[in-house]
Amino acid sequence: GFKVFPVFSNLAFTQEISPFLMLDYAAPKEFSPSLRKKGVGMHPHRGFETVTIAFQGEVEHGDNLGHSGVIKEGDVQWMTAAKGIIHEEFHSNEFSKKG
Repeated sequence: GFKVFPVFSNLAFTQEISPFLMLDYAAPKEFSPSLRKKGVGMHPHRGFETVTIAFQGEVEHGDNLGHSGVIKEGDVQWMTAAKGIIHEEFHSNEFSKKG
């Protein structure tokens, strides 16, 4: 997969900020071309909004409600988790092939 780090480090998921603010950051990294997509498989979110910004590369997103798409460089995706959603995020097929 690709590593994502909580911006607030040891305060992430604590009473001080959770569940209102969760910021994760994926540092710039070089990915070699691959036939295997890297990413995060199906996982749940509930009760907050998620925003994904692709500064570089491409992220393919899909969820259990049937929504899917590719978040390309410069794109922003806003997802409402509401009562619960299960989703996955991977490098797009095109990005995986090129690296």
